[in-house]
Formats: sequence, structure tokens, C-alpha cells
Amino acid sequence: MTMANRINRQWRLAARPDRDSGAEVDHFDFGQAPVPNIADGEALVRTLYLSLDPTQRLWMSDMDQYMAPVAVGDVMRGGTIGVVEESRADGLAVGDIVQGFWGWQDYAAVEAASLRAKLPADDDVPLVAYMGLLGAIGCTAYFGLLDIGQPKPGETVVVTAAAGAVGSVVGQIAKIKGCRVVGIAGGPEKCAWIKDTLGFDAAIDYHAEDVPTALAAACPDGIDVVFENVGGDLLDASLALVNLNARIALCGLIAQYNAAGPVPGPTMFHNILMKRVRVEGFIILDFMARFPEALAALRGWLDDGRLQYRVDVVDGLENAPQALGKLFVGANKGKLVVKVGDLATA
Repeated sequence: MTMANRINRQWRLAARPDRDSGAEVDHFDFGQAPVPNIADGEALVRTLYLSLDPTQRLWMSDMDQYMAPVAVGDVMRGGTIGVVEESRADGLAVGDIVQGFWGWQDYAAVEAASLRAKLPADDDVPLVAYMGLLGAIGCTAYFGLLDIGQPKPGETVVVTAAAGAVGSVVGQIAKIKGCRVVGIAGGPEKCAWIKDTLGFDAAIDYHAEDVPTALAAACPDGIDVVFENVGGDLLDASLALVNLNARIALCGLIAQYNAAGPVPGPTMFHNILMKRVRVEGFIILDFMARFPEALAALRGWLDDGRLQYRVDVVDGLENAPQALGKLFVGANKGKLVVKVGDLATA
């Protein structure tokens, strides 16, 4: 495609969701816009990969949250990897691969200062790894578990959404740190993967098992650390078994992101007091200054063969809204991304 006839496809938020999944295509408008011109200090980037994450459901809503909601009519927010096609910014050249946050579109004019990283084009891991293990996903697992969960060798760590992008990395890091790890996931295939391939000590299928009963059996010595991605009944099941001075790293609450009204609090809330449990929520943006620390450790463990990851790639920007819905029914396997373009496309 020549420079003159490029088009910029975009998904814009058309309406705030008011139904269960929050990801139906009629919440978005798919259209075209001119490819933007760039100013001094900016680069024109073409999107290669788009990250899909549960938090995007929050951004679509107007509820109180950790960043401003996406405005109706704006391009949908999302993490991205792309290639520089034009540059008026020092330090950025045509062909550089960059990571940023320019959203659900083919092209964007991006200030160089807003780009989080330049990625190697000739690395021995695929670019999509930088959407998952070697990106914000891996850093979320690293800091959430190690800074907030503070696991000690021999302790029991419980991970919800354990076959997901973050949870699967959390469990593996906990094993590296000498812990006993119990994962809660949906379906026999996911449970088999985290146990037989990733090395979790036990896996509980919340679709087929009574979670409180199964969790009590899997944690005979109680629970020391909970890495919570789901909330709701699963958090209650863990709270019933926490040990004295347990730690709960609250990463996500996907069970209630689509709730139409107020969500009841956990019925086992009193155990936070009785067992002197520390509960701390965190947002990975709080740790951005320390990303190099986490990425160095994660890359070392990957190169040593102690970490594995999966990426679920959906082809085509036009399929982004339908793909987002996979997150809320547990249909994704690992980190969910949309492939928007090829590096070699002119």
C-alpha cells in the first residue's frame, strides 16, 4: 500500500455497555479516518498487535476507576505494538518497533515520550511475547506476587484465573520461589495445562468442582498468599482458609466487571480481622519505573526454561470487539491479542 492510499481503520466507543458481556459489537463503531500527520517530537506508528484485557471493560464504563473512562466517540483504548513509518522525533527511526497505548486503530501519531519501549526486531522470542510475559502482563505477575504477596519458601499460594495470562505466570514464579501452588481455572484442559505443564501442585476446576470443598482439600495447611484476579465466590473460598498474617494481592475482579448494580462484599470478610490478613490492591502503572527490574528477571527465567507462556492470537482488527468477549466467558487460552498487521507490510 502506497503512502497516498493508506486508510486508518478505527474502533470507536459508540455506547456504554449495559448488558452482561460488555463486549458486543454494537457498543462500537468501525470506521475510517485519515492517516494522521505528525508534528515535531512525534512518530507515525502502524499497529502490529493490540492487547485485549479485562480492564478494557472498566474503561468502557463510566464508573469510578483508576484512569479516566474512554469517552463515547473516542478510539477505544488499548495497549499496542507497532512499527514506526515516519518520524520527526529524536531517537526514533523508520522501522523501529515500539510499544505504547494508542488503541484500536491502524495508525496513530504518537509522541515519542509516550512510548514505553523500543523492541528488538531480531530477538529469539516473537513480538507477541512483549504483549504478555515480557510486557505488562509479566510485570503484573512479578510485582503483584513478590512485592505484595511476599511469598516465602514452603508457603501455600492460591491463584485464581490461574490459566490466564497473569495467573499462569504468577503460579510459575511462586514455584520458582519454593512455594506450594494451587490454581483455580475453568475447564479440564486449563487445569491439566497448569498442573502438568506449568508445574502447579494442584488445580481446581471451578466449572466442575465445589470450590470451597476442593480448595480445603488442596490446602490442608491453609493459605498464606492469594493472588486474586476474579473476586466474588472464589475470593470468599480463599478467605475461609487464610492463615494468620496471610497476604492477598488484589489484581482484578473480573467476576464483577459486568455487574449491573452493587456487588455484595465477601461473606468471609471477618477473617481479614481475625487472621490479621493484609489485603492490597494494585495497578501495574504504579510500578512502571521498575519495569526493567521485572523484565530482566522474567527474561532470565524464560531463557533458563523455568517460565512458559501462551498467547491466543485473533487475526484482524475488525474482530476486536468479538474477541474481547472471550475474556468474560473464559474462552481465551493465555494472553489474548489481536494481530492487526504484519511487520513486512509496506
